[in-house]
Amino acid sequence: MPSKKALVRRPGPRLAEGLVTHIEREQVDAGLAVEQWSAYVEALRTHGWDIVEVDPADDCPDAVFVEDTVVMYKNVALIARPGADSRRDETAAVEETVAGLGCSVNWIWEPGTLEGGDVLKIGDTVYVGRGGRTNAAGVRQLRAAFEPLGARVVSVPVSKVLHLKSAVTALPDGTVIGHIPKMDTPSLFGRFLPVPEEAGSHVVLLGSDKLLMAASAPKTAELFADLGYEPVVVDISEFEKLEGCVTCLSVRLRDLYV
Repeated sequence: MPSKKALVRRPGPRLAEGLVTHIEREQVDAGLAVEQWSAYVEALRTHGWDIVEVDPADDCPDAVFVEDTVVMYKNVALIARPGADSRRDETAAVEETVAGLGCSVNWIWEPGTLEGGDVLKIGDTVYVGRGGRTNAAGVRQLRAAFEPLGARVVSVPVSKVLHLKSAVTALPDGTVIGHIPKMDTPSLFGRFLPVPEEAGSHVVLLGSDKLLMAASAPKTAELFADLGYEPVVVDISEFEKLEGCVTCLSVRLRDLYV
């Protein structure tokens, strides 16, 4: 049967020093962030996910955003090469963790840069945001790693937000959701549903009809409920101050057969 494992990484003491690119810096409450992270992890666990905690990286302020360090496709883990130099040390412990889970490991090499937040998978289609943190060489290397496994890789321009998944994610039926003011080219996506709030663009598919999403998008939660989905709401305000969202706080490993 397919796996339901989620990699997470505890926020470190330097969280408040995390990078911000497209928003003004706000003061982060590190204590509240730990509480919010714990509630996020508990929401995953409650909905049947096995939690795999990557060793903390206390010297890396952004390490809690573990999604950026690795991209999964089937049983292959592609270790990212972050576009921000300060994030390069985050990948070693993640590589060790996914190798220990039995993944086949590949890497993005210099001059390529790629961060996992720029990768949206919908079935066998892999959308890759080409923008601030992921470059053309990184896209080419991802294509070389995943196309032989059956992936169709589609490159998407990203300029208004940090990562592709800061702008769009997808519902269980494959419909792409996004907040149009933060998108470069909505027309690239076949089935697209605009949402009324920026934070409503981000969902984690928990299984069945359940969508993990941020408390900061109540109108979007109503929209999804009206469409027959069940929103599971978590408060991640302290991570949103660092351009974080529900997708970046975990890596979901769905295709490791166990």
